[in-house]
Order: sequence, then structure tokens, then C-alpha cells
Amino acid sequence: MTELHYLDAATALRLFRTRELSPVELMEAVIARTEAVNGEVNALTETLFEEALPAARQAAARYARGRDITPLLGLPVAAKEKHGLKGRTLSQGLVARKDELAAEDHPVVDRIRRAGGIIHARTTTPEYSCATVTHSPLWGVTRNPWNVQFSPGGSSGGSGAALAAGLAPLATASDIAGSTRLPASFTGTVGYKAPYGRIPGLAPLAADHYRGDGPMARTVADTALLANVMAGRHPGDHTSLADAPGLAVSGLETHDGGSSVAAASVAGMRIALCIRVGNYPVAPDVEANTRAVAAALQDAGAVVEEIELPWTTESISRTMFTHFGYLLGPAMEDETEGSTELLAPYTRRFMADARRAAEENRFVDGIRAETRLQAELAAAMAGFDALVCPASAVAALDADGMYLEGIDAGGQQLEHYWQGHMTAPFNIANRCPVLAVPSGMADCGIPTGVQIVGHPYDDAAVFTVGAAVEAVRPWAARRPGILAMA
Repeated sequence: MTELHYLDAATALRLFRTRELSPVELMEAVIARTEAVNGEVNALTETLFEEALPAARQAAARYARGRDITPLLGLPVAAKEKHGLKGRTLSQGLVARKDELAAEDHPVVDRIRRAGGIIHARTTTPEYSCATVTHSPLWGVTRNPWNVQFSPGGSSGGSGAALAAGLAPLATASDIAGSTRLPASFTGTVGYKAPYGRIPGLAPLAADHYRGDGPMARTVADTALLANVMAGRHPGDHTSLADAPGLAVSGLETHDGGSSVAAASVAGMRIALCIRVGNYPVAPDVEANTRAVAAALQDAGAVVEEIELPWTTESISRTMFTHFGYLLGPAMEDETEGSTELLAPYTRRFMADARRAAEENRFVDGIRAETRLQAELAAAMAGFDALVCPASAVAALDADGMYLEGIDAGGQQLEHYWQGHMTAPFNIANRCPVLAVPSGMADCGIPTGVQIVGHPYDDAAVFTVGAAVEAVRPWAARRPGILAMA
């Protein structure tokens, strides 16, 4: 039997309903685990245990009455700090804003609470969620539970580390260039970048068509569960869609024969395999794990065909930073005016790169580059149900790395360390849903992950493939060895 703090959300809900487990017991186990190991990984900005325990008792009473049973009732959920909680600090990791308070709940927090989820902790990010490592002058260094030398990725690194360490069964995340999928890949968890508009965001940057908020969890079923709760039209976000994905959570569960059903569900599907996504310098262990996933899907009955894409890391980086130069970069400069001396070097570098890209490229130049990439992806995926590729070309990032001089990717020096990640193209093509799932272990001792990319707004396909990967290459029982004795 699994340790209680590692219990998956779908199983916990089933046990709550049968009264075999109380939400109070699960919350107490998560609290004890947090007190035992968070000091080593530093995944949380604050805990809300004094509020969470009474909420768990109220949930237990509702189960006892058998009434008012909502989709997440009694489940602990860790919220990324940028997802504000009314009346609590909302700093975005910035020292200058450490005492600012959120005026209202973020839309995803509001929906989690309405669904009965209990926000019991808040998770770390880099400053303004602008890096793929998670450290800041305000909160210090967040470390990967699998190997504390390395980062859990970013910007949702605190959420990934919390899940991997057993501090929560569910967590919120966001993604503008890989901020959900990279932490999922580096921590052996599951992360979902929903198609643009599927999950509401917070104005005005909800209008940024690269961004999106979403769920992370340790299983595909749990990720679908949280996605269903988060999705749907919201009056505060006019880009949000009326239609929710309606993902079949029960069909993804792995107990009572669910594994064989999930594996069989890909029989006959056509899946494109793309290892380098253009010219990304993919590490040998990452490539081997990605090919192992593809082989397992083929053994399960899918038709897998390897393809290539005509992209370069340089063109992706140029397109991405041109976009940032007209939206996120200026927004960050407005927010940090007068306090730049307090910022982390990676934040100043991000704003400088975005500013330079906007000086060199017009907004319309960026849009033209984006539509070219989108057309190339559509052509490559024609005739396929989904595409599988690595999430990151590099297997690991140092926990406290700044990477101001770029990154060494297998002997190839990349100008910008973001060029070591393979997630940004699918923010440029942000109507495509993408699910990140574990693919294996890197030689350095932390997990690797693959991205499953779907056609625009075909959420169900990526969850079908993700559930099959989870079934044919089981992962959930693995635990970070460095915390095994905690």
C-alpha cells in the first residue's frame, strides 16, 4: 500500500466516498510530509494548514451526510504563488512586492475552491515566472526531490517539486514557454498545457495568446480531473471558451483493469515521433527514453512514424522573444520600475532580450513567423492523431543556475539556455493541447519527459495517448530516493 501522502487524487476521492479514508487523515499525512521534507526541497512559499484542517473536517462531514459531494471535495491542492488568493500576498517572487495582497482569488483558485478542493500550500516560482529554473532572492533555491543538485525546472518548479516530494496530490501551474511541461519532465510528474482559452486566466495578460494556466499531478487521471474543474468560460477572461474538455477521468484510472483499457485505447491511432523538433541538440539519454515511449505505444497497437520539422532553435528563440518584446517584457518593466536593482540577473536578462527583439522586429514580423511555424506543424501532423517529442533537449539544469551565458548542450554551446528546451514551439502554436508525461530516468538521476501534442482543441487525444504511456510504462510507484527515508 502506498504511503498516504503519495495517494493519488482519484483513489482518495473513491476512499472518501466509501468512508474508508477521511479527508482529515489525508491532510494530516500531507502536513506531516511537508514538515519532514520541505526544508530540503524548498517547494513552498507558505502553508495554510490552520485553514486547511478545518476545511478537511467540513469535507469529512459532507461525505458523512452523503450530500453536496463536489468534484474535488476534501483534496489538498498546492497553488502556484502567481495564482492569487484573496487577502494573501501576491508577489510574483519580487522582493519589492513581497507585501502586496491579492484583491481576489485567481479564476483557477476560485474554481478549485468551489469544487471542494482545499488550498493548503502555495508553491515557489522564479521572479515573474520568467525562468525555467526556480530560485529567487525572495524565496531562495527550490531543488529537485530526485537530486537536490538539480532544478525541478520552472517556472512551475515549486508545484513539480511539491508533487514529486509528496506534499500534495494536485497543483496549479502556468505555461507561456514550457513552465508546466518542463517541471513535469524534470520531476517525473504530469503537466497539461491546455489550448489557448480552455482555462481562464487573469486580465490583462490573459489576452497573451502564448500563455495558459493549468493542472499538474502525479497521474494522467488526476491531471484530467483538475483540468475539468479549471476549464470553461469565465466572465473575467473574454478569451475563455464556453466548451470544457469533458475529459473522461474514470476511464483513465488504473485500478480494476484500467491499465489494459488505457493501453488498448491507442490501438490503430497514428502517432508522429519527432526527436529533434528541427535541430534541437537532444541528449542521448533523453532520446533513448523518448524512443522507448514510442516503441511501447507501437507495441500497444499504435502506428508510429518518425517525422522531421523544419525548425531551428535560433528561429524559435527569435519568434518567441519578439512576442515577449511586445507583451510580457513591457508588462514586467512596468511592474518593476524603480526596483530593478532588487531583481535577479535572469529577470534583467529576460527584459533586455525582449526589449532588443522588439527593437529588431516589428510585431507583424513576429505574427508572420508564428503563422509560418503553425502551418509547418499542421502539415507535419496531417494524417496523425498526435505527435510525441521530448520536453527538454537537456536532461537537467543546476538548481541555482543563472545561465546568463547560455548553456552547453552536449558540447554545443547554445546562446540562450531556453534553446535547450523544446516546449516553446507549442506556445507559438498555442491552440494545440500538450500533455507532458514521464519517459524514463536520465543518466544524472532525475526523470525525463515527453510531450504529447494534439491538433487544435483536441484535448481528448493527448489524454488518451498519455494514459496509454502511463499504462505501458508505469511510473507512479517510483519515488525520489533522496527522500525515501524522510
